[in-house]
Amino acid sequence: MSYSNFTTLAQVQETFNLVLEENRSLFTDVAGVQPSDYLQQTLTEYFPLATAINTEKARSEFLIAPILAEVRRQTNYQISLFSGVDFDVDKEQGLNGFCDYIISCSQEQYFIRIPVVTIVEAKNENITGGLGQCVAEMIAAQRFNQKAESGIFKIYGAISTGTNWKFLILENQTVWIDSIEYYINQVDKILGILLQPIQFALNQQN
Repeated sequence: MSYSNFTTLAQVQETFNLVLEENRSLFTDVAGVQPSDYLQQTLTEYFPLATAINTEKARSEFLIAPILAEVRRQTNYQISLFSGVDFDVDKEQGLNGFCDYIISCSQEQYFIRIPVVTIVEAKNENITGGLGQCVAEMIAAQRFNQKAESGIFKIYGAISTGTNWKFLILENQTVWIDSIEYYINQVDKILGILLQPIQFALNQQN
């Protein structure tokens, strides 16, 4: 077993005895964050390329990665960003394998220290199909933080095609799935949502 083996939301719910909440707009009150000129220029240039090539790799490299790099830039590089890393937390329960992206509230870039946000690339542009894997990675991040006594127990997650973003929150045994999907033309809102838990975690550390 590994994260990618959790192919459905029902599977991960049953395995970890989770409560699912699916009917709330979680981030209505989150303010957008103005993207830098650099990100705006990057997306203007790469959006047509990514959607024309239309592969998972192209969307990841040309759309998702620049947005996540902007999150790091917006925090004045106080966080670390991991891509395609091995994140083994509990192999017996399938909480192991590679994660597409992890944002950590630590400047340490050589190893994962305080995971706060996990991002899964939607396979075949299927947002719903990525929910199981995303939640599994969020559970792993939650358990990692509990073991490390980091004080960060609320974990955020996202599934993205590059153009579409769906956000989740895990707290204790409850998973909230945002009822709204956000689109790349709302990049300021996407940045605001991604930055919210990071800023909270950074404030806790100070």
